[in-house]
Amino acid sequence: MKGAGRLAGVCGVALVTALAVAGCGDDEPSETTVATGGEGRERVVIEASNGAFNPQAVYERVAPGVVTVRSVFGGGQSLLGGGGAGQGSGFVVDSGGEIVTNAHVVTDAAAGGAGSIDAAKEVYVELADRNQVPAEVVGFDPFVDVALLRIDAEDLDLVPLELGSSAEIEVGQPVAAIGSPFGEEQSLSVGVISATDRSIESLTDFTIDGAIQTDASINPGNSGGPLLDAEGRVLGINQQIRTASGADEGVGFAVPVDAVRRSLDQLRDDAQVDYAFLGVTTQALYPQLADRLGIDAPTGALVAEVVPDGPADDAGLTAGDQELRFQGQEVTAGGDVIVAVDGQEVVAESDLAQAISEHGPGDTVILEVLRDGEVQELEVELGERPEQTPQG
Repeated sequence: MKGAGRLAGVCGVALVTALAVAGCGDDEPSETTVATGGEGRERVVIEASNGAFNPQAVYERVAPGVVTVRSVFGGGQSLLGGGGAGQGSGFVVDSGGEIVTNAHVVTDAAAGGAGSIDAAKEVYVELADRNQVPAEVVGFDPFVDVALLRIDAEDLDLVPLELGSSAEIEVGQPVAAIGSPFGEEQSLSVGVISATDRSIESLTDFTIDGAIQTDASINPGNSGGPLLDAEGRVLGINQQIRTASGADEGVGFAVPVDAVRRSLDQLRDDAQVDYAFLGVTTQALYPQLADRLGIDAPTGALVAEVVPDGPADDAGLTAGDQELRFQGQEVTAGGDVIVAVDGQEVVAESDLAQAISEHGPGDTVILEVLRDGEVQELEVELGERPEQTPQG
């Protein structure tokens, strides 16, 4: 796989997060009940009396649903990203005993998908009220670094957190995170959304697309904890930092909540998650590169590689065979350019992968492909994504 390329049909993750900064005043918290669109449901808007973001109110409402997760491994493995061995965060999603965390918190997974992945020998959950109970690993999804745990909820006062929507996430909006950095339970940090639509490393060869970037203060042990909006809804699972020193440098990432929801729905039913697979490595096309290559489309996905005998290969997609350097980057040209999937234009770098991830194995998609200056439509039956990239 070329360094500049991407595999289409992806999702995944690895590491840790928390959150920092955001405007907040000294006003006392207030709660206002407002109607939402969904069948007359109501939600509570948590804000200060002056309408500002109120981390204190978010914490008071949500912290009871955030837990610390400790794992015991047979071979002495430790959590991905450092920190105390087998320690991370999580949160309650169902009063019946469902807990969500990162897969790397409760498995021996390594970033990049090296080798098989096994669940921890033992997993324990510490609740906000100090109760500590054993947990069952129902299943885990290495493609988005999500794991579903279940505990015996009898005699426990569980506080489920509400899942939000990725569509409501905006750059600059204030966020809060609660977790156990370095084992310090129930720690709050606040910040803003720095960017959306990022691609980050998963526990497989594939990337997690649509990830949330935050300027949060991120440290080992926050992995698996919730990233929250001003209403206390979960926007993502804190998962990864990007650092050259191993310390917080203000660039943290979270798995987007829509990917989390999709994963949980399948883990509940089958204890595993299946993703669609197109079988191409692509590079982003942009206007200046299109001019350089003489391509009559300003954006799209240049097909750099096609997995032999994969769905794209079976459908007749053609990979590039010309290597060149443009604006400091290696480019593979001369192949097909995917400009749309089922009528949706491919503009951003992750658009193709995002479109494929909305489907399941066996689904059929229509790719609009620019080939030799003409647009063609190719029908592709998607396969099932492997954890490792097939080699030709």
